[in-house]
Amino acid sequence: MTGATDREWNAAAYHRVSGPQFGWGMRVLERLELRGDETVLDAGCGSGRLTAELLRRLPHGRVIALDQSENMLAEARSRLQPEFGERVRFIRADLASLQLDREADGVFSTATFHWVLDHSCLFTGLFQALRPGGWLVAQCGGQGNLDRLHRRAAALMAQAPFAPAFQGWSEPWFFADPPGTRDRLRAAGFVDIEVGVEPAPTFFPSAGEFRMFIETVVLRHHLARLTDAGADLLAAQFLHELTAEASTDTPPFTLDYQRLNLRARRPG
Repeated sequence: MTGATDREWNAAAYHRVSGPQFGWGMRVLERLELRGDETVLDAGCGSGRLTAELLRRLPHGRVIALDQSENMLAEARSRLQPEFGERVRFIRADLASLQLDREADGVFSTATFHWVLDHSCLFTGLFQALRPGGWLVAQCGGQGNLDRLHRRAAALMAQAPFAPAFQGWSEPWFFADPPGTRDRLRAAGFVDIEVGVEPAPTFFPSAGEFRMFIETVVLRHHLARLTDAGADLLAAQFLHELTAEASTDTPPFTLDYQRLNLRARRPG
């Protein structure tokens, strides 16, 4: 990451375009076995769309809505507090250095863990945040996630006129594989571990919708580099070229998502 701009999100735009993440998250939410009175940590609450669905499944419970992005937390707060009031608590924190001690009965997370580069620290912090017997159910980008788009972006980044903006670039994501994830969960103390990757190809009906999605969700770090260099026109050209390449795919405007599913438990 290069600065504050590439750590932040356009939360309102994300809320509008994050239909794929919401759909995946709803399927993960259905995997939860809830009594209805638990305290659940939503690790990466984003704009609060899934947090609201989680809270409705916890009529006598509470949610700790955590995100690193102040913009996301502001969006989530504006949407959740009127309906759920004090049953939701908002925390701005980095999951790589989480400081919660046995506060949650469960951890729920979707589309977040791949933005944390150190998964050993991630799982250690989540383990500590859970009460004995607490559970972790999560999904994030896994091995092979968005390979085609990232290969195309890397090719553009190495070419003029984009290359100067990407000097010193390092990837801001970590798409883990199941064996490594299983080992890191076990090392953190988790038991009853289940890990696997499932393909989730995602189609967009038009060039405009594809471009808006990759601009808001997938390529914000790339575009922050170009914008920080004072090159708004280059950012637009970067998006245009990637969208044009996606139009040649079969079917066109498809993102090759791979979702890593995780389930584990802290011993009682």
